[in-house]
Amino acid sequence: MKISFTKAHGARNDFLLTWRDRVPAQEDLAVISRAICDRHTGAGADGWLLISAVPAGAGSGGSDPAAADAGIELWNSDGSRSEMSGNGTRCAAAFLIDTGLAGEYVRIATGAGLKHLRLLERRGRSFSFEMNMGQPVVENLQAVIDVLDPEILEAAILNVGNPQCAVFVEGFDFDWRGLGAQLATHSRFPNGTNVSFVKVVDEHMIEVRFIERGAGETMSSGTGSTGAAAAAVARGFAESPVRVVTPAGPLDLRWEGEDIIMAGPAEIVATGEFYWGE
Repeated sequence: MKISFTKAHGARNDFLLTWRDRVPAQEDLAVISRAICDRHTGAGADGWLLISAVPAGAGSGGSDPAAADAGIELWNSDGSRSEMSGNGTRCAAAFLIDTGLAGEYVRIATGAGLKHLRLLERRGRSFSFEMNMGQPVVENLQAVIDVLDPEILEAAILNVGNPQCAVFVEGFDFDWRGLGAQLATHSRFPNGTNVSFVKVVDEHMIEVRFIERGAGETMSSGTGSTGAAAAAVARGFAESPVRVVTPAGPLDLRWEGEDIIMAGPAEIVATGEFYWGE
């Protein structure tokens, strides 16, 4: 079976996009996701986005899914599901515009609700969007978590459409990858969590490293950046607007009332076919 895909990335957080109705319903999507996202034997990506012309459901966002231009399902590279990805949703918006199915304003139904995006600029297949990330829900700004190294860790726990754990650090000269892997699967988070390590540069800038649930280390994360910025503002370390400096470049966030608006890129880089089961 041939599975067609378009490859795109949002600040080097990369995704494969496939029409949902092109994949037979009886196929095991978790198995395919692991195979197609494999960077050695597959097309390679952090996640697989299945796009439905008729939304698969807008989650708990409270908006009518019929108002959406499309719906997306996010399958991580390890075969697990996630509610949404900020970078991935921008990639989906770029795909819809490139195929003529959306215009300047794009509405996408995700597992975390209906998301609204506005096209800021387009140059060929490179796009820039503003996206309403919604209102962060803070669970605990100074949670104490038992881990192996160090033995006790303080973290901010919140939800921005998916679970986030933000740890404030002085720098990145330690095994943050190993610690992030511990936290992402810690018993404190029965469904796993995304982890961000946050260095405050000044009141309008933070630097972040990411370990994403289901994908591991990523060069950037839209929801992770949102969670990190929301935690920094809630802790009094920063104020709107906040530039989040990632290994792939900056993402800019500002507050409109209680909603967080994120500006960032998306670029379509390839199309192809994955030979599944052949």
